[in-house]
Amino acid sequence: MRTLFLIIGVIALLVGLVWTGQGAGLIQWPAQSFMINQSQWMWYGASTAFGGLLLIFVSRRS
Repeated sequence: MRTLFLIIGVIALLVGLVWTGQGAGLIQWPAQSFMINQSQWMWYGASTAFGGLLLIFVSRRS
């Protein structure tokens, strides 16, 4: 279970960072993405990244 939480946490953290970057307009990939410069995706990404950090923390504590 510990390894599963760690893997899911790392994936969620990375996805969240990409979503945050796209929402902020820092990551312009792919060029036709509907997420670019959309502020709500910054919040979705930050929430997902935070959830990933929590899972990583839980996996390290168990």
